[in-house]
Amino acid sequence: MSTGTVAPSSKWQVWLGRVLSALPALMFIASASMKLTHQAKMVASFTGELGFPEGLITPIAVLELTCVALYLVPQTSVLGAVLLTGYLGGAIVTHLRVGQPFVMPVLIGVVVWAGLYLRDMRLRALLPLRKAADG
Repeated sequence: MSTGTVAPSSKWQVWLGRVLSALPALMFIASASMKLTHQAKMVASFTGELGFPEGLITPIAVLELTCVALYLVPQTSVLGAVLLTGYLGGAIVTHLRVGQPFVMPVLIGVVVWAGLYLRDMRLRALLPLRKAADG
């Protein structure tokens, strides 16, 4: 029977959540850094393989950094996760459009939410994992 409450986070859950949250954050920061520095390989991939105009590289990098910043701040972490999910949805569609594998953006999205789920008791209260009913 559910009482409508969620047990407080244990230390290991919070730390595992922080580690899981840091992994995609570091990936997004690295990606945005490469975009902001306009590395030749990034520009070639962005414009050639993916078909985006070069003028979008900097705005997309700023968008990535903004979403990550929101995700890492506890008060705005859910908003950040939602925005990162939208960003990753665009990445998935882009990969599908050009015939590239799209598994990595899906996995990054799963890790974004898993990390947040473990480190945020409010999210666990909203989306509780339930055991199968006995019977």
